[in-house]
Order: sequence, then structure tokens, then C-alpha cells
Amino acid sequence: MSHGQVWRTHRQYAATAAHWSADHYRKETERRRALRAERKPLVRDARRALATARAIDPEGVTSIRHRAERELRTAKRRVPDPMWLFATKTAAALGVAGYVWLPHVSTRAWVWSAVAVVASVTALSVWIAVRERDTSGLKPTAEESALLKRLQPQHWKEHAEQRGLSGTLTGRPRLTEAGIVCAVRLDGTWTATKLRAAEDHIRNLLGARTSLRMQIKAGKQGGWAELTLRTRSAADGDDLKWTPERRSLGIDTVTGEQVTVPLGERLLIAGRSGAGKSVASRPLLFDASEGATNALVIIDLKRVEGRLWDHRARVASTPREVVDVVDELETEMLERLAILPKGQDTWTPTADRPRITVVVDEGAEVMTAADKVPCESETADGKTRTVNRSALPGLESIARMGRAACIDLWWMTQKPTIGDGIPKQIAPQIGVSICLAVRTPAEARVVLGEDAQAKGWNADELPVPGVALIRDGKRKPDPVKVRYMDKSVVIALPDRTPWSRSVAPTVEAAGAPTLTLVKDTAPEAAPATDSAVARVLKAIETADEPVAQKDLVTLTGLSKGAVSKAVKTLTTGGTVVRALDGRLTATRGDEPAAA
Repeated sequence: MSHGQVWRTHRQYAATAAHWSADHYRKETERRRALRAERKPLVRDARRALATARAIDPEGVTSIRHRAERELRTAKRRVPDPMWLFATKTAAALGVAGYVWLPHVSTRAWVWSAVAVVASVTALSVWIAVRERDTSGLKPTAEESALLKRLQPQHWKEHAEQRGLSGTLTGRPRLTEAGIVCAVRLDGTWTATKLRAAEDHIRNLLGARTSLRMQIKAGKQGGWAELTLRTRSAADGDDLKWTPERRSLGIDTVTGEQVTVPLGERLLIAGRSGAGKSVASRPLLFDASEGATNALVIIDLKRVEGRLWDHRARVASTPREVVDVVDELETEMLERLAILPKGQDTWTPTADRPRITVVVDEGAEVMTAADKVPCESETADGKTRTVNRSALPGLESIARMGRAACIDLWWMTQKPTIGDGIPKQIAPQIGVSICLAVRTPAEARVVLGEDAQAKGWNADELPVPGVALIRDGKRKPDPVKVRYMDKSVVIALPDRTPWSRSVAPTVEAAGAPTLTLVKDTAPEAAPATDSAVARVLKAIETADEPVAQKDLVTLTGLSKGAVSKAVKTLTTGGTVVRALDGRLTATRGDEPAAA
């Protein structure tokens, strides 16, 4: 290599180093300028607080003055020097150190010092490259660039007073996968609640669009609030269609994590009409009906959602059926609690006695229609009389005591108000709340708690449909995009034998009392016997076409529990086969059992 080539190479490297140094000098200058603009007001506040403390305690007897002095010193230390002053101090310190120390340095120390400097520079370059590469994935859009510029402390300070926000100052805004996050310093006249009420003023100052979701909550320390602009979502680009491989409830829009709700919890699922409540609940209903030790019971007086699940769940769609199934569930619960082994807190689900999830769809309708249901009851003298029965006391009892018996209540409603959409005895028992978009902040407080808005649980600001807030005591108020489970997917799910308590199971525990279900029906509604099996088989054989199981109740005059037991006996023995659509057909060539 010639002398000219060596000189050009050195000059090229020198130019690159100079450009790199100037670029980083400029960035560090801007960073220090922003920090000074953010923290110098804190020094002024600390000085005013110290002046007030000196006026109150001129002798310095109490701790108020000493505390104010410490806060002033801390505030001063947090304000960085300007870059030119920092560079001057550094150069002066290096010059003094070199003048005093360099003449005493040996050649060996010079060599190792050079090696250490080279290693440090290399490590710093690698760290900067990795840091820039990691953050390069988040590039602000045109809207985000404008918002980031207006959130800078200089711009905010210039326009805050004319927008009614005097006394507030922003920190350095950050662009995250969930949007823009910025800390806001509050003086003595402001609180996070008051700043939340001034959302319109903030929107005007930033020039933000009306549909942009804004979240304001208390900061990590007193005197600060946290402002979040949901300009993007961590769930963007993910496939939200439900499949057996993607069985989560949804995706956290802030962290991108899969969100699941385990079985065994008492749930409240609320949302106004069109918010996607039914679609959001389908992944949960699948989990509740899947597996040998899980059973699903749906109370649906609208007969819409329950009809989709009647091939794998017990569905009650009339007030009389609701009363009957609640009676069965309450009796099952009491018997489980009676035979629960000593020292055991909860029932262990088995195939014979599984975990039962009771889903009440549109609770307000159930509260009205299933409150006073006329039913026939047989008296001691053999006469029948009509009495009014209600399903609400049984549901309230299940909500209070069902968890220990592995009978869990899920309450769904479009009207989340105490006394109208949610019974007063059930609302306090709810452990997990899933709230989609609601109409008013009052409804959000009923579902998510009285402290919901103060802590950022603003369900009245959620978009429609398919976005929910889940409060279980562990999650933050991060919106969740729920998965979409189509109706055709539900209908195509494999059939499951619906749970039914037609015959009380044998009690094996020594000394445990035996409970028997007594139903206020005619004598024909007795448990399934050989005659019941014969009647069901005869009805299937004499029908011109395959018969649905629910139609056998009308054809035979038996109860739903007796029909279910008889059908199970016939299908197990091969006398009757069930088609893909759930209809029943007698096997040709077989003689009727117990004819």
C-alpha cells in the first residue's frame, strides 16, 4: 500500500470518527436540554417550598425545614449540566489528571491502558449498534410524529396555560408497541382525577383526533400522572380467529401476551348490545364443556346462543326448564358438600360428578321471567295444586356455596346494574369481571369496581366490538382483543353427553346422609326405569324420521332427565344410534328392549 493510500484511509477513518462523535454530541446535547427543561421547574418548586418552610420555622427546630433543604439538594443533583459545561469540566479534569499522573506512568501501564481503552470503545460501539437495532423496529407514523413533537416539554409549556393546563408539564414521551406513553408532572392544584376530567383540553393541545383512545391514570409516584395515547396495538397483525390450537380468550393489546381465564372462577361478563359479549364468551364455553371432568349448563331464555351448544351442553330455554335445572344443580351442590371428606376444601371433579359451569345468558331476562313460574305440585292427599317457584334463590345459593362443590356460576348481562341486571346476592360473589364496551361510567364501576376509573379501567371508552377489560386482581387495565369464534365452528364441535341429574348417585361415604331430588312434576317424571327405556325406544321406532332428543320429552311424556338417562342406556347398548346432527334412530333388526 502506497503512502498516499495510507493517508487517504486514515483521513477516511478520521472523518467517520468525527461524524460519529458530532452526531452523538448533538444527541447528548438534546437529551440534556430536554432533561433540564423537565427538571428545572422541580428546582423552582423546591426553592419555593424551602422559602415557605423557612418562614414557618425560621430557627430550624422542626424537620419541615430540613426536609425541604434535602429535597432542594436532590432536585439540583437531578438537573444535568449543559453539554458545553460538561465537556469543559471533563477536559479540565483530564488535563489536570494527565499533568499530575502521566509522568509517573510506566510503559507497561501505558500498554494495558491502551488495550482497555480499545476494548471499552469496541464494547460501547457494539452496545450502541444493538440498542439502535432493537429500537429501529418502532418507527413513528406521521400522526405519532406530530403527537411526539407536541408532547415535548418545551411545546407543552408554551401552550399549556392557554389550554387551561397551567401547572402541568410533560416528561419525555416514549413510543411503545401499545402507543405513546408520557409522564405528566402535576403541581399542588392538580391530581390524576382532575387531569382525567380535562381530557378535552389535552386533546385540543395535542391536536389529536376525536376517536383516538386516551388513558390517564396515577403515576408511579405522587405528583405525577401517566398519559397513554393508544395509537397502535400489540395485537395488530395477529390472527384472532379461534382454533383448537389457539384456545386463549384473546391477546393483550399492550404486551401482546395470550390471555386466558381458568375454570373454577365465578365470572361476570357484561357489555352493551353489539359489544361482542356472546362471541367473547364462546372460547370460555368451549373450555367449560371440553374434557371428561367438565360439564356445561346454559340458561338462555333468548334461545339463540344456547341453541348453538345444545349438542354438548344442558340448555334450559323456558322458565319451567330454568327452575328444574336450578333445582337439580342446587341438590347436586348440597349433596357434594354433604359428602365432602373432612379436611378437603373443594370437590375433586370426576367423570361421574364433573365440574359444572352454569352460564346465565342475559341475566336481566332470567331475573324477570324465572322469578315466579307456576308449577304443579302434588299434596299429601294426592291432589295437585299450582304454586309459584323461582330460580333466583337457587342461583344465589350456587353463587355463594357452589365453588367448593365445583359448580361455578357465570353471569352475563347487557344491563350491568345492581338489582336490574345483576342480583344483589350474586354481585359480591364475582371473582373475575370481563367487561366489554358499556354505555356509562356508572355501569363500568358496577362491573369493574368503584375504583375502576381512578385506576384506568375505563370500559365506557372501549371500541366496539371485540375489545374487553379483564379484572381478576392480577391484570393491569390493558385492553384485550378477544378471539373470534364463528357459529359454524361451534356447531361443528364434537357432541358431548349433557349433564343431567336424573338419579341421585350412591353415597359411599360412611355415615353421610343421602339426598334425593324431589321434582314438582307428575308421576310420569320419575327416574328412568325399564319402562321408561321401552317408551323412549318405542317413540323412536314409530317415528317416520330420526327424532331429536328434546322432542322425545313431548312424545313420551317423561321428564328431560328420564329421557336423557334412557337415551344414554339405549345408545350405550347399541339399540339406538345418534346421527351427526344429534338425532336418534333405532338400529334395524333389533328387538325393542323390555317391550
